[in-house]
Amino acid sequence: MKIIIIEDEKPSARRLTRMLKEIGIEVETMLHSVSESIEWFQNNAHPDLILLDIQLSDGISFEIFEEISVDSAIIFTTAYDEYALKAFKLNSIDYLLKPIDEEELFVAIEKFKTNQLEKQSLHVDLNQIRKLLVNPLEKTYKKRFTVKLGQHLKLVDVERIECFYSENKGTYLFTKEGRAYLIDASLEDLDLQLDPSQFFRVNRKFYVNITAIKDIVSYTNSRLQLLLFAYAEKEIIVSREKVRSFKNWID
Repeated sequence: MKIIIIEDEKPSARRLTRMLKEIGIEVETMLHSVSESIEWFQNNAHPDLILLDIQLSDGISFEIFEEISVDSAIIFTTAYDEYALKAFKLNSIDYLLKPIDEEELFVAIEKFKTNQLEKQSLHVDLNQIRKLLVNPLEKTYKKRFTVKLGQHLKLVDVERIECFYSENKGTYLFTKEGRAYLIDASLEDLDLQLDPSQFFRVNRKFYVNITAIKDIVSYTNSRLQLLLFAYAEKEIIVSREKVRSFKNWID
């Protein structure tokens, strides 16, 4: 598997290279600008996978693909906030939010390998992503969820929801009244459905409503523990790579 990194911050590129090496993957080369990347693609066989930063020292990386037709799969490495990341999800593209977490890098690489084995399409609509980032779509978010109670359907307004969580391959919403309901959606689906000013994905298993937070407690390894008013089934821990953006969110 041939991988290249396009990243203008050389320390970040070297760190990413070391992380890949630790999971048995050698990086063919590191590129640091739009012009350098265009020249490289013109004179080298294209890789299987590109780890690509968006903002480079001499422009944005989309400019590379205006000059060169590239068939490689792409995983974005980006510091874009949660709003802009919706653009990537809409196009079924993997991304790694800086600072990059080793486990998330491993999962992204494994997903790429699986797609290769299953011959799934890895086409990237870069023009569409660029439009979404520069001129975001009008954002609309779900106001209520439909849940099933026996033979009946019940409507739950988002204001009544404390959190969403995944458990035993299912996704549940938990209300401020202390009731849990199975819903027909994944946490990844919720990324596009929930208002990011109201809900925050604190880790792989939990989305939390800002109005449901009763207390925030320092936790081991620079993490945070959240205590909610009603939900107390399991610990809710803000993962280390999410702490900074979580603190910005609650401000």
